[in-house]
Amino acid sequence: MLDIVRDWIINQGIELANADVLARALVFISIILLSLITYWIAKHFILKGLTAIIGRTTTEWDDMILRKKVFNRLAHLAPALVLYIFSPVPFDGYDGITSVIHGIVLIFMILIILLALDAFLNATLAIYNTYEVSNRIPIKGFIQVFKIIIYFTSIIFILSILVNKTPFYLFSGLGALTAVLMFIFKDSILGFVAGIQLSANQMVSKNDWISMPKYGADGEIIEIALTTVKVQNWDKTITTIPTYALITESFKNWRGMSDSGGRRIKRSINIDMNTIQFCTEEMLGRFSKIQYITSYIEKKKTELSEKNKLDHVDDCSLVNGRRMTNIGTFRAYVEAYLSNNPMINMEMTFLVRQLAPSEHGLPIEIYVFSRDQEWANYESIQSNIFDHILAVVPEFDLRVFQEPTGMDFRNLSSS
Repeated sequence: MLDIVRDWIINQGIELANADVLARALVFISIILLSLITYWIAKHFILKGLTAIIGRTTTEWDDMILRKKVFNRLAHLAPALVLYIFSPVPFDGYDGITSVIHGIVLIFMILIILLALDAFLNATLAIYNTYEVSNRIPIKGFIQVFKIIIYFTSIIFILSILVNKTPFYLFSGLGALTAVLMFIFKDSILGFVAGIQLSANQMVSKNDWISMPKYGADGEIIEIALTTVKVQNWDKTITTIPTYALITESFKNWRGMSDSGGRRIKRSINIDMNTIQFCTEEMLGRFSKIQYITSYIEKKKTELSEKNKLDHVDDCSLVNGRRMTNIGTFRAYVEAYLSNNPMINMEMTFLVRQLAPSEHGLPIEIYVFSRDQEWANYESIQSNIFDHILAVVPEFDLRVFQEPTGMDFRNLSSS
């Protein structure tokens, strides 16, 4: 081709020396124009054709690949291939120039392939995240590992072109740099190993609620990457935790609570022990009007009466025999009240118990599970329960214990 152009220029009356330079320049410019035309065809015909075909398919994965611009980046390979194939023509006999152009074009092609693979991996991750399994087994960390390998390999190939050595020569020389590479990629290596363990053992998943006080994390996992795990705390701040910290250190995962069908309510109220007493007939008459424990009181009175008669108990003193107490009746009422609460999960642990007395009174602990696990609803359920219980305590001639306040001392001094 170069000879044809040179002969044509000579026929136009131009000297041989000048004709050779001009012919080479014209051929090189023609190759550049051809590469631009090739790019235009790839961009406006091939790429638009692919877009139209993909738009007619029912699958989502090809649309995701298109949106991540994989094909857009591959379109840049067309002009590069033209330059690589035809660049020796205008520089026939100048191997040095051809070698430089080939090197530049190869580096450009490597970068294009690198960017296309990066976009393809991003598309793969986006496609995978559309499936439910992505919440249980995240793969972002593995995708990042693949990216590191691809980028590292690309750098090796580019360096081999620049120093005019085979890639295998550079790979063989990496043995001496192993310690340095281990130091540079320490977090990535630890994160990769931790990611495998987290996925294999299903220790954490996206949207899990975890608590890790050391890092100030208390919220939902929004991202599991190669080196970090991002947690959105309940105050909407973001805490970043090293991935390997979830393997080497302890944390609390609330997934078990979410999967159980209930959320624990564990709270106690302290009763003033000075108000605890045996129930008199007058008290039992009042308590029996409370619907939740009417049958309980009648059954308990009959049971205790028969037991005391059997034991020949002298009823002149309440201390003799077995008697009902206001604290026991109150506890029975709380059990009945919670049993009739539709928001309490009766299939899970259900306790209303006394804890050890202390200087703060006698704790009555409620240990139950709500059916609704949503935080706001759970807090509302818990608050409604204790609103009622605190209000009903005086009905059993009991008093909630409270540390003396300034008003208490003021009333004492005024009296």
